[in-house]
Amino acid sequence: MHAVEASWQLILDGTLQAYSSYVNRVYGVRADNGEEYIVKFYRPGRWTIEALAEEHEFVLDCADAELPVVAPIPDGDGCTLQTMEVESAEGVIEAAFALYPKRGGRGFDAERDEDWLRLGSLLGRLHSVAASRVASHRLTCTPGGSTRGFVEELFRSGAVSQDVADDFRSVVDEGLAFIEPMFSDVSNQRIHGDFHRANVLTRGDEGLLVIDFDDMMMGPAVQDLWLLLPDHAFAARRELNLLLEGYEEFRPFDRSTLRLIEPLRLMRMIYYLAWSAYQLSDHQFRSTNPGWGSRAFWIREVEDLKTQISVIVAELRDESD
Repeated sequence: MHAVEASWQLILDGTLQAYSSYVNRVYGVRADNGEEYIVKFYRPGRWTIEALAEEHEFVLDCADAELPVVAPIPDGDGCTLQTMEVESAEGVIEAAFALYPKRGGRGFDAERDEDWLRLGSLLGRLHSVAASRVASHRLTCTPGGSTRGFVEELFRSGAVSQDVADDFRSVVDEGLAFIEPMFSDVSNQRIHGDFHRANVLTRGDEGLLVIDFDDMMMGPAVQDLWLLLPDHAFAARRELNLLLEGYEEFRPFDRSTLRLIEPLRLMRMIYYLAWSAYQLSDHQFRSTNPGWGSRAFWIREVEDLKTQISVIVAELRDESD
């Protein structure tokens, strides 16, 4: 609270509400005039200051283009990202934090055709803005640009059961080697990176709201599109076609990249394993995922990865036929 008051010249009334967040620490605070804010303290070591600044730059670009996002609040000098030194078991560390206006909303459930068109249009507008810059300090959503690093993080952390480690390594190496050539000629741009329906809220008459740019990256545009689908692409043709129709009202879409949807799903499965392993020190995560990391857990994961690779192989076979 002192950090917020000092950085943004606010007087807070003492209200402090902790919000559920595995990676970062997020709190609600209120000024003495009744204005409510959200302050996000980024987990030290996850992103560099430069990478966090690129997240803010992306959101601010969207806000300048009148896209429905929640932009960080600048201080008196126009800076949206602040840092402070914090004592920890490892010594003094630098923690970055940012302040946002509080914006509510509820999940947007796309059911009607017009809902899917609306989502596609929103994403097309967002990608039009995203293409105006690059983010050189963020990950690139390709097997070599991100996923292989996640695999190494899993092994460094010791999260993979030793009984299953060789099988897991063999499967992921086979899968990534198989899909990597598919990304060789694909154009990458700034993307949200985690554009699933839980990160699109509706505010009634005010319209939709895109939240949580924490995983923004460089990557193929299709990464933001497939996460919206309720099923595999071959089982969600109606929704996919409506998304594309809405998207292409604002921006051309390279439909040849639709072949990357299932490879990207495989990469997402590996990313989620690495993300979960990163949360093992979090009491809430351990409480809600008591079986995570067991031998049985990793056996199931290996089988799921094998199944996904077979889906990719079958889809490519159908294309060639």
